[in-house]
Amino acid sequence: QVQVVESGGGLVQPGGSLRLSCAASISISDINVMAWFRQAPGKQRVQVATITRASVAAYADFVKGRFTISRDSAKNTVYLQMDSLQPEDTAVYYCWTSGGTWGQGTQVTVSS
Repeated sequence: QVQVVESGGGLVQPGGSLRLSCAASISISDINVMAWFRQAPGKQRVQVATITRASVAAYADFVKGRFTISRDSAKNTVYLQMDSLQPEDTAVYYCWTSGGTWGQGTQVTVSS
């Protein structure tokens, strides 16, 4: 059973940047799709970005042009670079694999 662990969350001011990491317990070359989701307080969990084994990326409209998903097979890690962060980006961010594994989440808070 694959496990994933997120890191990199924190408090950032509006307009700032953070980079989230999702480290997998197996080779990510064996995982078809990995994704980042987020869940804001009182709201449903929503998909933010996905990346395939072939490194094809896709984004939710609300992060296009601001967030970048990438993968490093040598480190078995997927990243989410988040730029131009806004208060509405405040949420717990979760890593997901197409095998159905979820991480524990990492809190991102955007506030002045």
